[in-house]
Amino acid sequence: MWSPRRQRLTLAGQFLVLQLVVVALVLAIVGDISVRQSTSTFASDRGSQMRSVSEYLANISVVRAEVDGDDPRRRLAPSIDRALALSGASEVSIADTDGVVLSSSDPNLVGSRVALGDSRVREGRGWTGDVDDDGHLAVAGHAPIIADDGTLVGLSIAQERYPSTWQRLTNAAPDLALFLGVGALLGIAGSLLLSRLIKRRTRGLEPHEIATLADHREALLHSIREGVIAVDTDDRVTMVNDSARDLLGLGRDVVGRRVAELPLDPQVASLLTMVDDSQDAVVLVGTRVLVFNQRSASSRGQGIGTVTTMRDRTELVSMQSQLSSNLTITDTLRAQTHEFANQLHTISGLVQLREYDEVTTLIGALTRRRAEIIDGVTRRISDPAVAALLVAKSSVAAEAGVELTLSPDSRLPTLDGPTSGDLTAIVGNLVDNAIDACKGEDLPSVHVDITSTSTLIVLEVHDNGPGVADELREAIFVRGFSTKPDVLGGRGIGLPLVQLICSQRGGQVTLGREGGATFRVQLPVRPSSSSPSPGRLG
Repeated sequence: MWSPRRQRLTLAGQFLVLQLVVVALVLAIVGDISVRQSTSTFASDRGSQMRSVSEYLANISVVRAEVDGDDPRRRLAPSIDRALALSGASEVSIADTDGVVLSSSDPNLVGSRVALGDSRVREGRGWTGDVDDDGHLAVAGHAPIIADDGTLVGLSIAQERYPSTWQRLTNAAPDLALFLGVGALLGIAGSLLLSRLIKRRTRGLEPHEIATLADHREALLHSIREGVIAVDTDDRVTMVNDSARDLLGLGRDVVGRRVAELPLDPQVASLLTMVDDSQDAVVLVGTRVLVFNQRSASSRGQGIGTVTTMRDRTELVSMQSQLSSNLTITDTLRAQTHEFANQLHTISGLVQLREYDEVTTLIGALTRRRAEIIDGVTRRISDPAVAALLVAKSSVAAEAGVELTLSPDSRLPTLDGPTSGDLTAIVGNLVDNAIDACKGEDLPSVHVDITSTSTLIVLEVHDNGPGVADELREAIFVRGFSTKPDVLGGRGIGLPLVQLICSQRGGQVTLGREGGATFRVQLPVRPSSSSPSPGRLG
C-alpha cells in the first residue's frame, strides 16, 4: 500500500524549533528562580510583619485584661480589627494558652484550635514561621500575652497565606508575557538568519541532503581502484581512500596527521605537498610503480589544499620491460642485418671482379673476427642469454661507431630463467643508454664488467660520454617512464625499468661520479644446479 513520504523539517524549521525550545527552557528556569526568590522575599518580609502585629496586639492593655474576661470574643474584636487593618494579614486571632481561639477576624475560627506548628510561643517566646492554614500554606507570627503578674494568659496570632504560584511569578516578573513574546520573536528571527547563513555556506543543501552526499562520496571514493588523498593548506591529510592506503602502505590513523609524520618516501611526500600541479609523475614506491597526478583544490577562489590521485602501473612496467627486451633484440637484428648486408655486397662485388683470392681472405677475416668476439664473451659469460645479448650488442655498437669491450675479469655462471631474464633486461638497457650517451664523443667506448658470487651479481657499465648532471641523478631513475618519453635523450623507460627490477629482487642500482657515467648494479641471484664451477670459466 502506498504511503506518503514523511515530510522533513527544513533547516530553518529545525533551527526555529530549537530556538523556541531554548527560549522556553530559559524562561522556565527564570520563572522557577523568580518564584523561589518571591517566596523567600514574602516569607521574610511578611513574616516579620506578622510577628510585629502579633506582638503589638499582645501588648495592648485591653487585650491583656480581657483575655480572661467574661466575653473575650466581643471585647477583643476592636483590637483585632485594628491590628488586621494595620497589617493587611489574612487572619488575626487571640487564643488561650491551650491554643483554642477566643476571638478572631474570622468568626468561624472561634472555638477551634489554632495550628501552632513548631511554635514555642507557649514557652513565652515570640515566633515566626510557616503553618498549615486549612490546607493552605501561610506565614505566621506568634507572640505570648503576659499578664501584669508575669503569667502567660493567652496567645496573639497573625498570619497571611502565601499568594498563588502565578501571583508570585507575576509579582517577580510582571512583564513575563512580554519577555516570552520578545524571546520567541528573537528566536524566530535568529533561526531564519542562521538558516540563511548556513544554507549559503552549504550551497542550499538541507542536512539530510548533506548526509546523503557525504555517504555517496565515501562510497565512491572507497570503491574506485585509483588511490585518492587530499591534503589541506597546513599539509594535513583530510581524506584518503582504501586504495591510497594500500598503494602507499599507510595505516588507518592517517586523517588529521601531517604528511611529514607519515612513513612516506621523501619524493612521495614532496608530491603530496607541492604547490604547483603535477601531471603523470612516476615514482617507485617499494616494488610498485605509481603514477601521480596532483591538482590544487579551491572553494570560492580560496585555496583549500591539494588532491592527488595515483595509479598502479607495475604490471604495465613489466610488460614494457618485455617490450624493451624485444625492441633490443629487434635493434640488434637490424644492426646485424645491416652489417651482413654490407659484407655480402662487398663479397658480391669481389666475385663480379673475379677477385676470388680477396673473397677468401675477406671471409676468413670476418669469420675470425666473429669467432674472436663470440669466444671472448662465452669464455667469461656462461649464461646463454646474457652471452648472446653481449655478442649482439657488439654489432649495435660497431654500427654506431662505439667500441664495446667486456672486462677480462668478468665471470658469470649459468643462471635460472627468471634471473637470466632480469639480468638480460638490465644489461640491454644500460648498454643501449651508454652507446647513445657516448657515440658523439671522440673515440667513444663502452666498458662492461660482470662478476658474481653464489648469491650476488655485480654489473658495471661505463661510458666516456658527458655523464649525468647532478640535478638529474635522482630523476633519471623515477621519471620519464612512458609518460615522459623525452627524458634521457628520448628513451625514458630504460633506467626506471632497471631500478624497478633491482628493487623487486632486493638489489640496487647506483650512478658513479667518475668521468662519463658508470652504472653499478647489485642483483641477488640464485644460481641453477647446472651452473659451471668457477674453474670452467677461466
